[in-house]
Amino acid sequence: MRDKKLFWIDEDKQFMRQGNWCRPITDPSFFLNEKLEWMEKNGIDHEVVLTLSQLYCNGLSEKETLDAVRFQNDFNARIQSGNPDKFTTGFVVQPAYIEQSLREIERNVEENNLRLLCLPTHFMNEEQQWVSVADESVFPLFELADKYKLAIEIHPYDGEKMVNIADRYWRFHLVWMCAQTADAYHLYTLLGIAQKFPNIRTCFAHANMLGQANFGRRLQGYDGRPDLFEGAMDPRESNQHPNIYFDTLVHDVETFRLLVNRSGASQVLAGMDDPYPLGEMESVPGSYPGKVIDEALEQQIITQNEFDSIWSDNVLRWLGKKW
Repeated sequence: MRDKKLFWIDEDKQFMRQGNWCRPITDPSFFLNEKLEWMEKNGIDHEVVLTLSQLYCNGLSEKETLDAVRFQNDFNARIQSGNPDKFTTGFVVQPAYIEQSLREIERNVEENNLRLLCLPTHFMNEEQQWVSVADESVFPLFELADKYKLAIEIHPYDGEKMVNIADRYWRFHLVWMCAQTADAYHLYTLLGIAQKFPNIRTCFAHANMLGQANFGRRLQGYDGRPDLFEGAMDPRESNQHPNIYFDTLVHDVETFRLLVNRSGASQVLAGMDDPYPLGEMESVPGSYPGKVIDEALEQQIITQNEFDSIWSDNVLRWLGKKW
């Protein structure tokens, strides 16, 4: 991976790198033993670990993509198999290469015992066009995931490649990531993916927080311009759908209140995004894992039973009850 400049970590563990890109490693729990210590310190019995957004492989060749996704999928499989009581790990595919992705789904389910499929909100197709993952061209992946009854996580990245503005003040992580997720959710619901593929259970990253706020505008558009929505499903039919979930990582209790009111507490999963600084990490002043969930309980936005379910039962239902 280092030789191909696809991904590596400096020997002193200070930076992760990819081509000319680099990012500081801000917390010791980027690494396995330190993460286990951090989990014990914070009373976290078991974590769901997603794939690395930097390796969604947008714009890579088919061969480079196969190398990169197999690297991280096999790594995640080793983490899960070596620590089954501590970690449930995901695997990733690149929808630009459908046949490769179908084979990789089969391999990871059948050989690696991974049952959480991680997808980017958008991908660059072979015509160099950006496409939402909630697109008819991706339906073969959803069909196979439905066959295997997989959990799915949809997460944003690569906004700076999609939008031609300077990356100032971390705007692509703070604003555009949320917009990307809202856009993927927009098409996911209009195309009725939850209804077409009833065995998959999909979680949208960072609570789809802009999508929560944008619900009324979408309804106004759907009702006001029916000529633009021919064949589309009414967005209301996906609201509080039992197979659509959102994590809690919204960073303020008022947005959490909107999430619960709009989507229902039963569809909310505890999310921390550790070990990144946008996660609820102690390295950020006043932050700690589960802070916004605690605040929601204190302000009676959720009940104690809902609090407990957000940390446990809802997550298990998303993953599949036998987990």
